[in-house]
Amino acid sequence: MPSDQSLVSRTATEIVDLLTLGAITPLECLEALETRIANVDPRVNALPTLAFEQARAHAKALTEKPVKERGRLAGLPVAIKDLNDVAGVRTTYGSPIFKNHVPTKNDIMVDTIEHEGGVIYAKTNTPEFGAGANTFNEVFGRTLNPWNTKLSAAGSSGGSAVALKTGMAWLAHGSDMGGSLRTPAGFCGVVGMRPSPGRVAHNPSNMVDSLLFIEGPMARNVEDLALFLDAMTGESPRDPISLPRTSQRYLAAARSGPKPVRVAYSKDLGITPIDPEIAEICEKAALRFRDAGVHVEEAHPDVSDAHECFGILRAAAFAAMHADNLKNHRDLLKPEIVWNIEKGLELTMADIVKAEIQRAKMLKSANDFFETYDLLLVPTAIVPPYPVEQRYIEECNGHKFNNYIEWLGIVYAITLTTCPALSLPCGFTKAGLPVGLQVVARPRGEAQVLAGAKILETILNLDLKPIDPR
Repeated sequence: MPSDQSLVSRTATEIVDLLTLGAITPLECLEALETRIANVDPRVNALPTLAFEQARAHAKALTEKPVKERGRLAGLPVAIKDLNDVAGVRTTYGSPIFKNHVPTKNDIMVDTIEHEGGVIYAKTNTPEFGAGANTFNEVFGRTLNPWNTKLSAAGSSGGSAVALKTGMAWLAHGSDMGGSLRTPAGFCGVVGMRPSPGRVAHNPSNMVDSLLFIEGPMARNVEDLALFLDAMTGESPRDPISLPRTSQRYLAAARSGPKPVRVAYSKDLGITPIDPEIAEICEKAALRFRDAGVHVEEAHPDVSDAHECFGILRAAAFAAMHADNLKNHRDLLKPEIVWNIEKGLELTMADIVKAEIQRAKMLKSANDFFETYDLLLVPTAIVPPYPVEQRYIEECNGHKFNNYIEWLGIVYAITLTTCPALSLPCGFTKAGLPVGLQVVARPRGEAQVLAGAKILETILNLDLKPIDPR
């Protein structure tokens, strides 16, 4: 029986409603996705590992339960980034070192999603160990931007962003340290959210209490993303910084949360060059908040130490997580990772102390800032999508960057404040490429982010349906 391809264009919230009513089954959803992937993925390479046999077994088990016991996702298929373990499914972390690795246990986050009725059917492509904002690796190759397959989808959650935009996923997981979730969302025209640290429990790395690396939801629109965040949240004793679920559901916040009163916009946070066309598109979108009676003015917190601070803390994290890989498999690591690990191993205690003091200063500045403003709006990326063969952005507006991550300052500065941030599609360049705008609120202010983003999404009224690769 042919699959119902009309399902792939429906929103995740619509699919969950249909599943809950019994109008469709999880197996029908899987059939629709399997057909869509066969037709589309060879052109973009977003989902290199499929697990439909395992997914069908899980889906059948779910259908044997009463509807009220199937969780918030009710059997909706979900794609997981290839940095997180899914038991019985090949998980490579984008590295030749682990090209044949099949874990026996789920990541904490995967357990949470499955408990809420999410059915895992695929792993999404990522750069090696999530390093670098361009999704390519030596195991699976490059993931291509569906708006123009000669261009980068960004990274490191590029496979998730592309799967969403091409109708190969209703919901996809991403992760974010220095924009790894937000930048591909911006490049591909989908919605991606970096929640506050601890909001989504996951397996701790060798840096058990790190505030830099988080897991988060990606979707095609704000309500779908809120639905997914509801299913991802919750504390776990295995993750010592994880937070309990809030009493309010995030989907309800997106649909009827409070309207912001005072919003700030910054084109560059005072720390980075930006392509003039990107700045113009983002400012125009930010000012549309005035259509809802919201006061908008130009301002931003002090994040002037972001480049130095993030460079130090990221290097320390890479050294902690990958020093053994450098020692035992140096020849299999890409040069950017080698550089990052070696930089971390060379750090002194004085370096670490300086970075922690800088981070504390930026956190205080952000908290003080949000005493005045409800939201901060900032471009997601400083450039439009670039040629996929280019490993990273080396220059913008005549400014040459010092390393492969510095062009991401506009996203990693927000990381350092621990503020939740959502990338929202806000317009298109003259070349027809999507542009993202970050919507940021005070730490643990996910509900405020979602409510504000939904209002702006409605005002902008962009077509957020999936597309065929171009």
